[in-house]
Amino acid sequence: MITVHHLNNSRSQRILWMLEELEVPYQIQRYQRDEKTMLAPDSLKKVHPLGKSPVLVDNDLTLAESGAIIEYLQETYDAQGNLKPTDHFARQQFRYWMHYAEGSLMPILVMKLIFGRLGKPPMPWLIRPIAGAIGKGVQDKYLDKQLATHGAYLETHLTDHRWFAGRDFSAADVQMSFPIEAMVSRGGLERYPHLRTWLTTIQARPAYQKALEQGGVYHIGS
Repeated sequence: MITVHHLNNSRSQRILWMLEELEVPYQIQRYQRDEKTMLAPDSLKKVHPLGKSPVLVDNDLTLAESGAIIEYLQETYDAQGNLKPTDHFARQQFRYWMHYAEGSLMPILVMKLIFGRLGKPPMPWLIRPIAGAIGKGVQDKYLDKQLATHGAYLETHLTDHRWFAGRDFSAADVQMSFPIEAMVSRGGLERYPHLRTWLTTIQARPAYQKALEQGGVYHIGS
C-alpha cells in the first residue's frame, strides 16, 4: 500500500490527484501546518530529513519532490501509458513542463507570498511599515512583472495546445496544477482566458474531485 504524507494546502494535493487518475490504492498520513508560521510540523522530518511535503512511501522506497514522485508513479503504475505522450515532440514538451513548474514558475510565486507577508504579524510592529513598504516595492518592481511575463507565456502556449504536453491530458498537467492554482491566489487569471479554461477543465475531472474529497480542505495561499 502506498502512503502519501499529506500536508494541508500543499503540493501533496496533486500527488493525491495523480494517484486517483491512475486508480492506484493509497493511504494518507495527515499533517497540519502551524497556524502562526504556516510551516510543516517537525514530525514530517521523521519521514524525510527536509520535513517537506509531499513524501510518498511505496514499500521500501521513500520519495520526496513532486516531480520525482509524479514521474515515478507514471513509470511504475501507468501500464497503458495514458499519462505520458508517445509522440516525440509532445514528450519533449512533457519533460519541459514537468521541470518548468517548480524550476521557473514556483520560485516567483513563493517569493511573492513571502514579500506579501512582510509588514504583517509576526513581524515586530515597530518595523512593519518599513518591511511592508519593502515588500510592496519588490512586488511592484520585480515580481509582478515576472508573473506577467510567465502568465503571457503560459497563455500563448495554451492558445495553441489544449494540454501542456500537446493534444492529450498527461502527468505534466498534474504537475502544472499547483503553480497555476497558486497564481490564482497571488493575483488571478483574469487576463488569461485559456489558462482559466484549462484550470476549470482539470478541476472538473472526476479524479481531481475525488482527490479533494480524500485530501480535505484545500486553499492555496491561505
